[in-house]
Amino acid sequence: MRVKFPLMAIGLEVAMIVLFKLFVHYGNDQNTIQVNSTSKPNVTDSFLELYPFFQDVHVMIFVGFGFLMTFLKKYSFSSVGFSFFIAALGLQWATLIQGLLHSGGRKFDISIKNVINADLSTATVLISFGAVLGKTSPIQMLIMTILEITVFASNEYLVGEIFKASDIGASMTIHAFGAYFGLAVAGILYHSDLTWKHHNKESEYHSDLFAMIGTLFLWIFWPSFNSALADTGQKQYRAMVNTYFSLAACVLTSYASSSLAENRGKLNMVHIQNATLAGGVAVGACADMNINPYGSMVIGSIAGIISVIGFKLLTPFFATTLRIQDTCGVHNLHGLPGIVGGLASIVAIAMGVSDTSSMAMQAAALGSSIGTAVVGGLITGLILRLPIWEQPSDWDCYDDSVYWELKPED
Repeated sequence: MRVKFPLMAIGLEVAMIVLFKLFVHYGNDQNTIQVNSTSKPNVTDSFLELYPFFQDVHVMIFVGFGFLMTFLKKYSFSSVGFSFFIAALGLQWATLIQGLLHSGGRKFDISIKNVINADLSTATVLISFGAVLGKTSPIQMLIMTILEITVFASNEYLVGEIFKASDIGASMTIHAFGAYFGLAVAGILYHSDLTWKHHNKESEYHSDLFAMIGTLFLWIFWPSFNSALADTGQKQYRAMVNTYFSLAACVLTSYASSSLAENRGKLNMVHIQNATLAGGVAVGACADMNINPYGSMVIGSIAGIISVIGFKLLTPFFATTLRIQDTCGVHNLHGLPGIVGGLASIVAIAMGVSDTSSMAMQAAALGSSIGTAVVGGLITGLILRLPIWEQPSDWDCYDDSVYWELKPED
């Protein structure tokens, strides 16, 4: 930690600075900056128009995702701290890699959409981080961030520019991709001696309460996540409204499903922290389509039920049979609802509520996102298994004291 991690972090930042010097500059057109004139009204400033959306997404990335993962009683510093680190690194690399892809390798302007896209890209890595939470070193996280965003940007370009698929809220390109990339990495990094009931892999009253803070931040700001990059006007309006009602419906079915699934009808806080957000994930792919509020509520309701079932049945199955230890249950919050979102978009297009894409391209986008994620995750996992990255031992997993200075009472 004292040598490798600082050298790699500083070396990467120096590389970022050099690359930004070569390829990134301010925009200078009226869509990027405000033009003031005494002879005519001010030109609409798209940067300032979308800045509130950027702020909302920014809060989700740096507060929502970080606190959502604080449920582990001895890993809260790492959950919030490493999420912060990953996001700060990821948004820089995402700005570069996406800008170069869309500019054909030439210099490009920074617009508000570049900034929002960079934040959204880091969500992909944070989702995958949830699958390997507590089982990776900071150096491994650094390497995974660079590799995953590179693979993600390539798939996103394929889905958006080649397939011309509709996925405004990124059900497929961010949520499904991030979940299955993380699961593939977790499978490769499997700890054979890491039992299901590890001594630190538990929550306590206060750690679960902190995680619920993350849930609430994500839930409140999710309409901005799904609508930030939608076309202004009717589509952006629909994206906000559909997400709003999908999330609301999802909460009710999540609570009901949790009560049905647990002994004596008691609620499980893990279900409430995660499944209540599944509606935002599932409605993303068709959020800007004319699916009507009741349609978004149907999607959200289904997502909440499927997410709880995933936590109850699939997470133990993955850990014991498939040898995939999904710490945060990202498969249930992002993977399954992401697939629901992709399928919902196909159904929506079949019903004629959108003419911007075809059923075949939507299916191709879903297949590409999952397939690319699994292949990229497997390769990344093999790279991360190299001993030089210093993966923590089984005993050191889920323990802040391995990487953080703690007070004696902690």
